[in-house]
Amino acid sequence: MALSVVILAAGKGTRMQSSLPKVLHPIGGVPMVQRIINTVNELGANSINLVYGHGADLLKTALSDNALNWCLQAEQLGTGHAVQQAAEYINPEDDVLVLVGDAPLIKADTLRKLHAVKANADVALLTVNLDDPTGMGRIIRDASGDNITAIVEHKDATEAQREIAEINTGVMILNGADLLGWLDGLENNNAQGEFYLTDVIAMAAAQGKSIHSAQPESAVEVEGVNNRVHLAKLERALQLDNAQQAMLAGATLADPARFDVRGELTVGNDVFIDVNCVFEGTVTLGNNVRIGQNCLLQHCTIADDTVIEANSIIQNAQVGEACQVGPYARLRPGSVLSKKAKVGNFVEMKKTTLGEGAKANHLTYLGDAIVGANANIGAGTITCNYDGVNKSQTLIGANAFIGSNSSLVAPVTIGDTATIGAGSVVTKDVEDDALAIARAKQRHLTGWERPTKKMT
Repeated sequence: MALSVVILAAGKGTRMQSSLPKVLHPIGGVPMVQRIINTVNELGANSINLVYGHGADLLKTALSDNALNWCLQAEQLGTGHAVQQAAEYINPEDDVLVLVGDAPLIKADTLRKLHAVKANADVALLTVNLDDPTGMGRIIRDASGDNITAIVEHKDATEAQREIAEINTGVMILNGADLLGWLDGLENNNAQGEFYLTDVIAMAAAQGKSIHSAQPESAVEVEGVNNRVHLAKLERALQLDNAQQAMLAGATLADPARFDVRGELTVGNDVFIDVNCVFEGTVTLGNNVRIGQNCLLQHCTIADDTVIEANSIIQNAQVGEACQVGPYARLRPGSVLSKKAKVGNFVEMKKTTLGEGAKANHLTYLGDAIVGANANIGAGTITCNYDGVNKSQTLIGANAFIGSNSSLVAPVTIGDTATIGAGSVVTKDVEDDALAIARAKQRHLTGWERPTKKMT
């Protein structure tokens, strides 16, 4: 049966001590509620209905790329009241999946399992057993233990009911027509004076409906965030899962506890990743890649047999096979390293292609440049690509040799196998095989007195 989704995300999250709505706080670099939306999208839902309240403008800006029905809950009068705000978008013929917006680690496979349970029941609940269920709604079952008859909130539970370890996670799937009818019958005669969505379970049981459950592989999938301590706990849980996935795919991690993926990481075989590396966006590492400690990789591809030395930053760049980068190198957006190219310590590249076997070993800036195969860029070389208004390109031919401390003033072309003498400021094109020296003639002045410190 087709599936519609209601995500409850109207709470302010006072205990977060933040002006940012709770559901926008990130887990793995992605806002919690966006992570849930991404998971729901894997299910192929017909519609996603987001119940919102606090921080409406921030939510709409952050989630603007999503196809959502926005359902305002102006007053927070309970979970049942929240779902009522989405009633106009609920198709009576659909199954309706209800999710909470502050439990970001729920997995698509778990929701598929829950939907499979719903195929053989009128209502499917996601439950979990906790060692300490204090504060949580308890699952009440019939004498057989097979069918759920009610969910009792902790504040309304008897002492015997509080001994029950199985709790409600807030995740359920119901028939749309049934749900709409039960929502109309909700009352707020409870300790909190709120309209509980969980009361629909008692209504379903009273009508003789079958109510069955599924459980996640791990309780962490359904843990909610109430404060920043919880946020940090779930962040570590997510990163441990990311680490395990990377290791199973072929990576060795120096320390799985010091490894962060804030996007999607794909690794080949025999990859080694040292400590404190962060991967953001979409990152692909080929076979036999080695990443040194303290590196940041964003939206990049690293081909087979390449070594990224410590403390390097790679952003929106492509690194070819058997290259060497760093330590302390920075590849900015648009940088491309061809096979066996080398970028050494304190080298920065931006919108530059380094040809096969070319190298810039240290203390260099290459911006808006194309460097030919096997060219050598000496220490301290700068492509002067910006005149204060426009960016211009520098072309360096194959096998060219650029002496140390040279400034190449773009637009300029250095020919194949050309040589630039150290300390030159090159403003004109240099032909193939030519030697260019562009620096002032050295002079020696006699009788010159070195400045001395003035006495005060």
